Amino acid sequence: MDSFPAYFPLAGRKVVIAGSGEPAEAKARLFEGSPATVVRLQAPEAFSPAAYEGAILVFVGDADEAFVQAAVKAARAAGALLNVVDRPALCDFNTPAIIDRGQVVAAVGTGGSAPVMATLLRNAIEAQLPEGMGRVAALLARLQDEVRRALPVLHERRAFLRAAVRGEAAQAALDGDMARAEALLREALAKGVTRAGGVQFLAATGPVDLLSLRAIRALGTADVAVIDPDADPEVVRLARRDVERLAPSEADADHLTALAREGRQVVWLRARPSAPALLEALRRAGVAVEALPVAQAD
Repeated sequence: MDSFPAYFPLAGRKVVIAGSGEPAEAKARLFEGSPATVVRLQAPEAFSPAAYEGAILVFVGDADEAFVQAAVKAARAAGALLNVVDRPALCDFNTPAIIDRGQVVAAVGTGGSAPVMATLLRNAIEAQLPEGMGRVAALLARLQDEVRRALPVLHERRAFLRAAVRGEAAQAALDGDMARAEALLREALAKGVTRAGGVQFLAATGPVDLLSLRAIRALGTADVAVIDPDADPEVVRLARRDVERLAPSEADADHLTALAREGRQVVWLRARPSAPALLEALRRAGVAVEALPVAQAD
């Protein structure tokens, strides 16, 4: 990862755009409808460091090179994070191709090296994100404290939320019926989480493009990942970065059984066949065991 993507909260924050013409206008359009205070600067105000004080982000875009250099000097004197249109060597950050769904924002970046590719990828992703996805996020944000109080255990809360974003409440939010969506989510929350734990084994020798959709989903939703040292790194990357990880030496039958009885789903990325004794011990303990399919169905 050559660039780290980060999201800056915009409510109550100041964004400065220095310059004129299409380069500056394109940056301004990024913030249409946002809660940020957008300040537009022209000469000579753009040449004063005081104009940039308190800005969370600064964009400089103009056809006049002398203007650009003077504005960059002033912004840097103010300690602002800076993006300069078409001048990557002067940038502290790059602007990605953005998919805006309100509270759901997706971005594709190439570190400024291939913006056309980023745009093409954005278009492909945008087609997969319904317009109402932001309403689903707003629904979850509205009930966030209630969900935390009802489900203080992290893995139970995550299991509930994963089901919620695919359930009736989410569909109601997508349809624009927020009152019904809220009622359905509270109804589901009252029922609690009944997720059964288990252990899934995945042959993780690669190549990654042979993984089945079921295997990919399991990697993305697992509570715990056991990873063999020789597992294909590309397969390992599909597991959530924040998933709890166990070394194979820690994953004996007793430990795996305890995790499953807590309702946790464990995925073991194997570089070699599973030990028959381990599988038998898990089955004797009543743990659901599954070998995940690898090859995609034709």
